Amino acid sequence: MPASPSTARAINDRLALRLLQQQGSLTAGQLKQLTGLSRPTVADLVERLTDAGLIAVVGEAGEQRRGPNAKLYGIVADRAQLAALDVRTEGVSVIVSDLVGTVLAEASAPIGDGTGTGPAVEQAVALVERVVKEAGADRLHTVGIGAPGLIDPASGELRDSSGLPEWHRSLVAALQERLPQARVIVENETNLAALAEQRDGVAADRETFVLLWLGHGTGAAVVLDGALRRGASGGTGEIGFLPVPGTTGLPSAVDCEGGFHSLAGSAAIVELARSFGLLVEDASAPEPLAAGVVGRAAALVAGNTEAADGPPDRDAKAASADRFLDTLADHLAVGAASVVAILDPGCVVLGGEVGQAGGEVLAARVEERVRRMSPLATVVRPSGLGGGAVLRGALLTARDAAQDELFAPPDR
Repeated sequence: MPASPSTARAINDRLALRLLQQQGSLTAGQLKQLTGLSRPTVADLVERLTDAGLIAVVGEAGEQRRGPNAKLYGIVADRAQLAALDVRTEGVSVIVSDLVGTVLAEASAPIGDGTGTGPAVEQAVALVERVVKEAGADRLHTVGIGAPGLIDPASGELRDSSGLPEWHRSLVAALQERLPQARVIVENETNLAALAEQRDGVAADRETFVLLWLGHGTGAAVVLDGALRRGASGGTGEIGFLPVPGTTGLPSAVDCEGGFHSLAGSAAIVELARSFGLLVEDASAPEPLAAGVVGRAAALVAGNTEAADGPPDRDAKAASADRFLDTLADHLAVGAASVVAILDPGCVVLGGEVGQAGGEVLAARVEERVRRMSPLATVVRPSGLGGGAVLRGALLTARDAAQDELFAPPDR
């Protein structure tokens, strides 16, 4: 059955808006070429979207040629503002942007382990309110939050998880109360990192891949045929609980110690580095130390490979770093190969700060081991966004949700 005129107009409008999201500002002629619509149809939709306050003239094209210049149309960026949060066990990072994702203000703040739930929530909310004020965001429409833990697929809320701070769950409710005009969306941090890598990172050419998160803890995000898969209870990718060889025990329903986390979590990586005599300055904050020690080891190995004859002390340090990275790759390949055997994703991204720090040096070693362990061809890539992928994914999620609502036809 052919679409009604109103439905056809709505479809055309959404198509044009999606192109403006993806391509940036365009002329009416470019919209005609990209949509395949007739010139009168494009003229009508440009007039409708302009009258609705969704697009506006943002410049002119063809300034270098003679004759009249074509008007460039773009999405009205200040129609709404967005906020994105990366909530970690030790602090919060916040970004506020306009509707097209241009950052207006950003800040981060630590939250100590001993901070009570109430004070921790107040610190985090106060940070958000301060960044919103600095951005001049008087039209805050959507807030995207990335946090560790399980998201209930029915309610969309962060579930109570042992080992994670109580203030995480309380923060979502507090933000909704303090920012009543905004929609608050919470998503697992690893899922958001995968979304960011798929849209703006190293998985942009992949419809199917798995992101292996390597940060304070471990996790995985599964993207199949372009869609993020969450599982029946929202727990797809809880790879830290995967029973693996090489640990001293088995994980339990409330504790991932003894699982893959014990091989690939940041504390385990720091301890492994120490066993190879690599410099670890302060074990009280294992997350940044894990990325730091992996990054230094990868740089040392790469630098030593490029140098034909280095000094003896450098050669010895590089040899230790080389053995450390080999062993770390052994550990990571156990988890990666398990995922490959079940899902056959074709691509595994080593995400988080550690994955980015290891770069191609670490990724190549993991890929070599996975290929020895599995007949399924798999490429392994280092993250292009690192720990920043969570905040980027939260912002993309907020932007998509806001634009879907604002760009919806009036009668929907």
